Amino acid sequence: MLTLLFTILMFFVFGKILLFAIRAAWGISKILCTVILLPLILIGMVVIGLVKIALPILLVVGVVAFLLPKLDR
Repeated sequence: MLTLLFTILMFFVFGKILLFAIRAAWGISKILCTVILLPLILIGMVVIGLVKIALPILLVVGVVAFLLPKLDR
C-alpha cells in the first residue's frame, strides 16, 4: 500500500516538475527567438537585399510590440 502511495506521489511531484520545465523552456525559447533570432533574420534580409520584405515585417512586429503591453491592462 505504501508503495502504491509512493508511486502516485512520485508521478505527481515529477509531473509538476516536468510541466514547470516545459514552461521554462518555452519561455526561454520565446526570448531567444524574439531577442536574437528575429533581429538576425531581419539584418540578414537587409544585407541580402530583401528590404521590401524586411521593412513590413519590422513594422508589423513594431506595432504588435507597441500595442501588446497596452492590451494586458
